[in-house]
Parts: sequence; structure tokens; C-alpha cells
Amino acid sequence: MQPRSKNSVEIEAEREFLSDEEVVARTRSGDTAVFELLMRRHNQLIFRALRAILKDDAEAEDVLQECYVRAYEKLHTFRGEARVSSWMTRIGVNLALDRLRKRGRTVSLEPSSIEVSNTGTPEDASATRELNRLLESAIDALPAPYRSVFVLREVEGLGTQDTADSLGIESATVKTRLHRARAHLRKDLYARVGVTAPEVFRFGGERCDRVVASVLAKLSANRR
Repeated sequence: MQPRSKNSVEIEAEREFLSDEEVVARTRSGDTAVFELLMRRHNQLIFRALRAILKDDAEAEDVLQECYVRAYEKLHTFRGEARVSSWMTRIGVNLALDRLRKRGRTVSLEPSSIEVSNTGTPEDASATRELNRLLESAIDALPAPYRSVFVLREVEGLGTQDTADSLGIESATVKTRLHRARAHLRKDLYARVGVTAPEVFRFGGERCDRVVASVLAKLSANRR
């Protein structure tokens, strides 16, 4: 009896369960369509890392696209010494720092969560938006090395080692900078509102689709 061939829906469902490492392996072997999974899984993480460095949404989105194209081109160099997400984030971080250097600006990366309650009223929703806006402003005011660590650890929720791998610094440095970032925030905002907001610097929906579509178009053009 011949095995039943899988339909496109079943194939797509199987792809969703692939690990990042399996996606890399399949992309390397010619199944380039699965690369989209990496982008959709890690769009927000990498965007937030870039946004922490560049402090500009549009520029961070532009570098994010460049990051994915560069990562795709360099997949053959991935050795599994860090997570795929950390490896890609590091590529993006380097691109962001290069962009600042070309503009004559230098940023050196070397030198308990309380959720906002929301009862669903318009007033609560407005208060939550204002709180997130204030927190984003406070994070933007942090010194660059502290800002990058804080966003990856407290906003994105990465572990210490993954943060270190993403930024190319030591894990001990991550701990020190996170402590100092919290101290900075505590002075003007952190203690008063008591949040590390997973909602700040959100990246998803239409913006995610736009980045994915743009990168796939560039990769397709490069293969011609």
C-alpha cells in the first residue's frame, strides 16, 4: 500500500513544530521557505534589541530586514554555539552599531515583574497606554549599554546567557548592567509604577507581515 502523500496544510503544520536548529538545517538543505519561521518567531525579540540601540522604530525595522538577509546568507557559518535567536540578534546588533558608527555616533556595548491590571474599561486602557509610554521613555533615557541589557532581560525575558550571547558580552556584565539599569529606572519611574512591561516596544501583526514579505522578496531577488 502506497503511503498517503501529505497535503499543504499538514506540511505547514509540521513545519510549525520544527526547532530553530531544524529550520536552519532544512534551509541549508534547500527548503528555503521554512526560513520564514525564524523571522516570525524572533521578529519582536530582534526588533526590541535593535530599537534599544537605535531608539527609532523605523530605523530598527530597516535594520531588522537587513539582519535577516545577512543571517540567511550566513546560515552556513552557524555552528550551534549559541541559540539561533541569539546568533541572529548578534548579527542585528552589529549592523545597528555599524549604522551608528557611519553617522559618527558610537555606542559601546563593552564598557520582578508586576503586571498592569486591566479591568477592561476605557479609562483603564488609557491608563495602561500612558504607563507603557512613560516606561518606554524611561527606558530610552537609560545609557545605551544598560538599555540593551534591560530590554532583552526584563522586556523580552531572555536569560542571562542568551542576553550575553546576543550582545557579545560576558554573563557577569549582563548581571551588573541589569542591576544598574534597574537602579536608574527606580529613580524616576520603576519604583513608582512597579512594572517591567512586556507590552513596550511591541512588534507584530501588520508590521511583522511587512518585514517578512520584504525580506522574502529580497531573498528571492538575490537568488535570480
